[in-house]
Amino acid sequence: MKYIKFNKINKICIVTISNGPYNTLNSKVLNELNTIVDEILSNSKIKVVIITGQGDKAFVAGADIKEMQLMDKEQAANHSKLGQSIFSKIENSHKPIIALIKGFALGGGCELALACHIRYASENANIGQPEVKLGLIAGFGGTQRLRKVVSKGKAMEILLSGKMYSATESLSIGLIDGIFNSKEIDIKTQKIAEKISLNAPNAMSKTIELVNQSYFLKNNEGYNIESLEFGKLFQENESEEGLNAFIQKRDPNFE
Repeated sequence: MKYIKFNKINKICIVTISNGPYNTLNSKVLNELNTIVDEILSNSKIKVVIITGQGDKAFVAGADIKEMQLMDKEQAANHSKLGQSIFSKIENSHKPIIALIKGFALGGGCELALACHIRYASENANIGQPEVKLGLIAGFGGTQRLRKVVSKGKAMEILLSGKMYSATESLSIGLIDGIFNSKEIDIKTQKIAEKISLNAPNAMSKTIELVNQSYFLKNNEGYNIESLEFGKLFQENESEEGLNAFIQKRDPNFE
């Protein structure tokens, strides 16, 4: 891999995007990311994933503008579909995926972060969707996913103003889920990932699935599906282990 670095620590996989100082997303980066996501999802030894960018300047500062400048209508639409496909795969991953954001997360970078299940940022983070300033719109799912993370009005503000939001502003509107000191964010995010990795894989997978489905289901439908899936987990070995461990006052082993 030229643009994607892969590092496994115990049950955690750290995926680092490395493409110049701002880790821009061109077609080659996206294709490598697609390959690595497929490998991670099929690796039973990986329980939690952290996606980040190389260095402190940027998580991902956006798409490769020079590459996009050469695209015609059909190529641009296909580029959009490629990004949407990969980010949807991340969003629907049965394994928890955490975005670790340092520096700029703009355009496609913001959209990548939105696709992750949890987002943590350093104090120097700046997040936004500046596409309208280029005469474009968010094309990797931003117009659809952003309104599910923040209010409709805030989603409109972010998408229509093109402004950058500081880490503090982003936390206040729910765009991120926590802020850490830039010197501590890697360690603290890994510690949270480690804690998550100790939990039951099937239970976590079903939780992600049901939360994602909740955006598209009526309340009664969602509740009914939740009850059915809750019951099914009682047939699994991991629920037996979890319940027994609680009664026996010991840590569960979900290996």
